[in-house]
Amino acid sequence: MIGRVGKAWLWAGYAFLYIPILTLIVYSFNDSNLLSVWGGVSLRWYYALVADEQIQSAVWTSLKIAFFAASTAIILGTLAAFAISRYKRFAGRTTFLAHINAPLVVPEVITGLSLLLFFVFCENIFGGASLRGMLAIWIGHTSICTAYATVVIQARLSEVDRSVEEAAMDLGCRPFQVFYLIILPSIVQSLASAWLLTFTISLDDVVSTQFLMMPGTTTLPVLIFARARLGLDPMINAVATITVILVGTGVAIASLLLVRQERLRAEAQAAAYREGVLAAQAG
Repeated sequence: MIGRVGKAWLWAGYAFLYIPILTLIVYSFNDSNLLSVWGGVSLRWYYALVADEQIQSAVWTSLKIAFFAASTAIILGTLAAFAISRYKRFAGRTTFLAHINAPLVVPEVITGLSLLLFFVFCENIFGGASLRGMLAIWIGHTSICTAYATVVIQARLSEVDRSVEEAAMDLGCRPFQVFYLIILPSIVQSLASAWLLTFTISLDDVVSTQFLMMPGTTTLPVLIFARARLGLDPMINAVATITVILVGTGVAIASLLLVRQERLRAEAQAAAYREGVLAAQAG
């Protein structure tokens, strides 16, 4: 049981995390041009947000890059996690692990600079137009997100019962059928978690994006930081509030689906246990 002191620390932690977010939401309805002065309740900044084409373009660019980066990272991360967990020995395993874990420990400014130098090198070798822009940002975000996706998926793959795979192989299943029918359903929750994690990482990235962006490919975090240099824009509060609402709704729906799935799984296990007991009694 949590004592009074423990509950006090728990509520203090919640307050530390969520009071700034609640303050941001409240001040998104502020009618004043100054963030620190309350000018009454108004939807002024939401109307201004609808009319701001620059922010709309940045949001659309961020969503596209985050979607494709997360989707690609899930595919590459699944392949990498499967190779690491299922093949303990292969040529270059140590180097492969080092490359997978590098984005997790290397400062992002180093990663962004190295990606920039790589694309500049490619431009000098192959010539033609600049390779930087949305394609470069997508590749850069994918290289970073793949490391996180691999860690999440590998953790779930290590818990999958290998005897079920071996039994399926003994019954005539091909390796691809084993992966599609047994492994994939077992790791689907980790795939969803990894996709949401990498989507958030890509959507929130600023450092590497600044190295790789070109005019016309500005993402929302970069735009926010650029406007903050000239003074905080109250319109950003409206953007952040909408983001918090969408993310909170998505998390709530995902949590309800997970709880429902766990309940159905528990009911299925209980039903199987009852059937086993009845069969044993009948025998």
